[in-house]
Amino acid sequence: MANDTKKPEGPGSESGWGLDTIERCVRERVRATIEHVLEAELLAALGAAPSARVGQVRQGYRHGTRERTLTTSVGPTAIAVPRARLFEGEATVEWQSQALERYARRTARVDEALIGAYLAGTNSRRVRSALAPLLGAGPLSKDVISRLVGRLQGDFETWRERDLQDEQIRYLLLDGWYPKVRIGKQRVRVPVMVTLGVRASGERIVLDLRLVGDESHAAWKDALAHLVRRGLKRPGLAIIDGNAGLLRALEEQWPGLPIQRCTAHKLRNVQGKAPRKLKEEATEDFRRMIYVESAAAAERARELFLRSGACGARRWPRAWRKPAINCGPSSGFRGRSGRRCGRPTRWSGSTANSAAAPRPRRACPARTPSSCCSSACCARVT
Repeated sequence: MANDTKKPEGPGSESGWGLDTIERCVRERVRATIEHVLEAELLAALGAAPSARVGQVRQGYRHGTRERTLTTSVGPTAIAVPRARLFEGEATVEWQSQALERYARRTARVDEALIGAYLAGTNSRRVRSALAPLLGAGPLSKDVISRLVGRLQGDFETWRERDLQDEQIRYLLLDGWYPKVRIGKQRVRVPVMVTLGVRASGERIVLDLRLVGDESHAAWKDALAHLVRRGLKRPGLAIIDGNAGLLRALEEQWPGLPIQRCTAHKLRNVQGKAPRKLKEEATEDFRRMIYVESAAAAERARELFLRSGACGARRWPRAWRKPAINCGPSSGFRGRSGRRCGRPTRWSGSTANSAAAPRPRRACPARTPSSCCSSACCARVT
């Protein structure tokens, strides 16, 4: 007896089943969905279905389709874009879809992937190789990436010029960030001056980013003046890394402003002056001071340390005695800033010499650019 049972078709058969079957089916569904959206948009613009007789209601007429390749997150897809002409007085104009922009060859997600790869330091040739499975045979030249990056430049300048008049900034954190940048055929570190603001609610925002040649007094002075021109009001406290040019620029822009030294920078300086065997002890003493509940407790902890035998090195005591905050006894209590975890400590002359700035027991979970002022100091003011 003849066996009429058909064998199931598997990978590699003539029916086209293979490892990329799912991807091909998804791409087909994407094509059908895009064409459906375009058809619905055209139907609304014409006010009539194909071949419908509706008299004065009709706003135009169709005249075929044109094939167009659009690269989506599942790869390049050929779609049939409908064409039509709309009545405009005695003449007609070509209908243009709002869902699919004219000359668009890629979706926004694909453009974001291209920009992300380029900004990560990958050149155009390597971007093309890395994204070949996604782009397929789609065109990708260095001019394409340059145009995409050019859009970002305009958006960035708009962001840098936004109005800050309504921002209630309680604290300012200013520091230099040194990322690697490709210049010519080399990757070198260049300074980016970062200004973070802490609102009264405890939320941190980036106020300004600026690429400079070096962290000079003139560069910081220009950055602060630019913030003031945008409407930034005088903050209650500025936290810096001890840069002399930045300190001078702050004193010139806002005379009498309380200025605090970043605790992470301060701790690194103290550890750098300490003998190797005493680094761990110095770290514990420092943290004990900045976590205290009052200025008097901080002063007692500092005096005990200076009288202890651990302070035998010549250069270490000078690093410890260097002021960590530049403000006088009249500064009063620190105000609350939303998500604060500890009680405020009174600023006074004793805290000015003891690095006893208050710090909560739990840091804010938000992340910022990789600078020490963005971590330890942000934890203290939020």
